[in-house]
Amino acid sequence: MGILVDVKKYLSLEEFPKNIQDYLSVAITDHAYLPKTEDITSDWVAYIAAPAFKLIREKAGHDLDAFASIGTGSGIDVLTGVELLGVKRVGFTDLLKSVVDTAAENIKKNLKNADSVKLEFGAGDLLRPLENSERRYDVIYENLPNVPLTDNIKIDDERNSGHYLEKREEVIPEFVHEQVLDLHYLALRQARDYLSEKGAVYSTLGGRVPLSALIRLGELAEFSSEIFTYSWKVQAEPEDVISGYAAQEKAGLGPFRFYRASDLQKAFASISVKESGKNAFEIEKSLESLKLTAAEAYKAFLQGEVIGHTVAVLKSSKK
Repeated sequence: MGILVDVKKYLSLEEFPKNIQDYLSVAITDHAYLPKTEDITSDWVAYIAAPAFKLIREKAGHDLDAFASIGTGSGIDVLTGVELLGVKRVGFTDLLKSVVDTAAENIKKNLKNADSVKLEFGAGDLLRPLENSERRYDVIYENLPNVPLTDNIKIDDERNSGHYLEKREEVIPEFVHEQVLDLHYLALRQARDYLSEKGAVYSTLGGRVPLSALIRLGELAEFSSEIFTYSWKVQAEPEDVISGYAAQEKAGLGPFRFYRASDLQKAFASISVKESGKNAFEIEKSLESLKLTAAEAYKAFLQGEVIGHTVAVLKSSKK
C-alpha cells in the first residue's frame, strides 16, 4: 500500500520543507509499521521524534553531519532527520530486507536533491547492518518495540512491528527485562561503536515504566542518560498493545503504567517541549494517582475509554 504525506502539516513546519518533497509518496510493506498520518497525536515520528529533532538542531546551532535510524520501517523517520537535522549522510536498518529496500526507495524518491544525501543501509539486527559503513553518527534514533511475540506467531506472518523476537544470545540485566526494555538496552550497547565523538542516542520510549527505570537503563548500558523531552500520546493499536502488556503483567513483570487520555491532556496542557525534559519527574509525580495498570487500562479500553501513555525521549551519551 502507499500513503501521501503533507510534510508541512505532518512536521508542523512554518514553511515548505527545504530538503524533502512537499508531499511524500511513501510505500508501506506488509511488515512495516503503518504511520498514523491522519492522526498525528498517535504518530511516533510527527508527534514525538520531530519535536525532539527540532530541539536537537536548535541546541546544536548548526546542521548535523550524520543520522542513523534503527528499525526505520517506511523511512519517514530518516526523511524527517534529513529535513529537521540537515544531515547529509544517513544510515538505517530494519529486520527484513523487503522493509529496508522499500524504505531506501522511499527516501531516494522523496529527497529534493537525491545526490545531496549519502545512504547507508542494510537488513538485520539493530545497528549491525551498518558495520561496513562510515559508522560514526551524530544522532542515533530508535523507536523499538517492547513486547515480545507470542510463541505461535512468526515475525514475517503479519504486521508485527509492535513486537519483537524475544530469544537473544546476549545477557540482559534482570532489571531491564523486568521493565520490558530489552531491545532498547541492546541497541544502546551496540551504539557505542557507531556514535561520533559528541554523538548521542535518542531512544523514544513509551513511559509505561517509571522515568527512574529509563535512567537506570542508560546506566546499565554504560551511558550517561537524561530525559530530553517528555510528552504523551494516545495508545496506537490499543487492543494489541495494551493486552500484550497485560499478558506481561500476568507473567509477573511490571506493573506497567497507562492513563486515560483526558488526564494526560490536562497534565501536559501548558508544558512546552523545551521545558518538558527538566520537568519530567515533577510531571510524572503529578500523574501518580491517575495511573492504570495494563490490566486496568485494558478493561477501561474495552469499556470505550481512550487510553494513552507518557513518552520520554531518552538522550544517552558516552561517559
